[in-house]
Amino acid sequence: MPRLASPGPFPPAAGPAFAPSAATASAAALGDLPEWNLDDLYPGMDSPAVATDLARALEEARAFEAEVKGTLATRLSGPQGGAALAEVIARLEALEELVGRLYSFAGLVYAGDTSDPKRAKFYGDVQEKLTTAGTHLLFFGLELNDLDAAALEAGYAAPALSHYRPWIEDCRREKPYQLEPRIEQLFHEKSVTGHAAWNRLFDETVAGLTVEIATETMTLEQALNRLSDPVPARREAAAVALAEVFKENLRTFTLVMNVLAKDKEISDRWRGFQDVADSRHLANRVEREVVDALVAAVRDAFPRLSHRYYAMKARWLGKEALDHWDRNAPLPEADDRVVPWKDARATVLEAYSRFSPDMAAIADRFFERGWIDAPARPGKSPGAFAHPTVPSAHPYVLLNYQGRVRDVMTLAHELGHGVHQVLAAPNGALMAPTPLTLAETASVFGEMLTFRTLIDRTRTATERKVMLASKVEDMLNTVVRQIAFYTFERRIHLERREGELTAERISDIWLEVQRESLGPAIRLNPGYETFWCYISHFIHAPFYVYAYAFGDCLVNSLYAVYSQAESGFQEKYFALLKAGGTRHHGELLAPFGLDARDPDFWKRGLDVISGMIDELETLD
Repeated sequence: MPRLASPGPFPPAAGPAFAPSAATASAAALGDLPEWNLDDLYPGMDSPAVATDLARALEEARAFEAEVKGTLATRLSGPQGGAALAEVIARLEALEELVGRLYSFAGLVYAGDTSDPKRAKFYGDVQEKLTTAGTHLLFFGLELNDLDAAALEAGYAAPALSHYRPWIEDCRREKPYQLEPRIEQLFHEKSVTGHAAWNRLFDETVAGLTVEIATETMTLEQALNRLSDPVPARREAAAVALAEVFKENLRTFTLVMNVLAKDKEISDRWRGFQDVADSRHLANRVEREVVDALVAAVRDAFPRLSHRYYAMKARWLGKEALDHWDRNAPLPEADDRVVPWKDARATVLEAYSRFSPDMAAIADRFFERGWIDAPARPGKSPGAFAHPTVPSAHPYVLLNYQGRVRDVMTLAHELGHGVHQVLAAPNGALMAPTPLTLAETASVFGEMLTFRTLIDRTRTATERKVMLASKVEDMLNTVVRQIAFYTFERRIHLERREGELTAERISDIWLEVQRESLGPAIRLNPGYETFWCYISHFIHAPFYVYAYAFGDCLVNSLYAVYSQAESGFQEKYFALLKAGGTRHHGELLAPFGLDARDPDFWKRGLDVISGMIDELETLD
């Protein structure tokens, strides 16, 4: 079916956002933090252009349905053949641009302060109006998938239709799971009062949380950051306070989890998906066996990765085992200086420039043109994301910058997404979006480039140890933790098929998978059982999380190829990013000699992490 701009929220916080940075720094130490300028989309919520475009979206969607519905087979078999079909796809793509611009603007405004009732109403109103417009476009994907395969193949002789072939083939992969038009329309219209409404409830609940730690009142983001404070008592106080807040809201979070898991089960059952994660695999254009191989490889590696590293960290901190609030604690030798925003910018751009001046130039646009919102503010969406908006505009990056090295890495991660989105935009609104499994490639690669720049600056064995340990922790958070999240989600969704899960049962499953992944060197104290509550991936994008592990292992292998100074690597890498959603992961990785279907592929990626832990043991 047509991949129309989603009414849902933006991608959840990515990569290092799961490894909170240290305690909140003063505004003076951080320097001037940028706030984005959304004028390239619309001048403001009250702009007449917003109202005009909302009306135009509905009008054009109705006109498109009236003129095109029931005609695709006739157009394809007519004298102009493929060119005639391509012409209506181009019209659909123009509508996608219009709808996507409105969705993006409303979502970005809302992300800036989800606690503001005016913004929340604006976001909800735009969702409803564009969902109504979208009902007039549902027919297109259903009708496209009913076209005769031989006739369509003949139509590709027309260059205009051949251009859209990747998108058409993606649509037709969904044919086995599509329903009859009236049911599709019902699913679409009820999404606003169904899963989208529960997503919004979760967002507004999380954004409204305040955490009392001693005499301080903090946002959730700031309290999570306190878990990386160098003072053990401050970390413990934050963990206890967070657990109290999560416990107070446990009924709401449990209800949201249960409702959305059931909502997904209903949809999957009607569509005929067999496994709870199959719809995500289809959206990611990745085979189930590839993901299963990744998960098995990571789980098998827990003892030599996370278990081994956390036992070593416990020794560094002088403990037999780490309390759960010590997992992201800085090492005793760590430099706790704040990284001002201007230095973070310089570091990331230097790292990008060493790889490719062109990549650095694209990233610099985000700073120069107001495409980044960096300050942590009450009500602002937590974590970080890069949202591509539409090809006729440009991406925007949201951060909650606190001034630590991990925040610099988050900046590198999100700018990697941004560069990727800029390079893929020429594919157009239908084919620029990249499946999640490849969408994490540029972000994680950007992190790796920045890490290498930072570690090259180290002057002593102690500095190298601290930097290497920080990178290992980020990689464990990106690989081990995300696969544990995926395992947790699978168990929740499978058990939900048998009935509602209590808060206690969800918490028990959470503890079981955390114990397996973190190992015996992490002590999970009372209160930690509620820490599943705030993780937005589980709510907004079920099974999204394995894409992080996929991307990290892929980039580890990719960076190894780059390190071998293979001629033309940069050109092939840019070709991968520019492809957007037009090519399968197997085709894109082949020029680098990589194949995700090879059982050794994942082991090679995990060996990079293991090798870093080996080096840390020599520095211990």
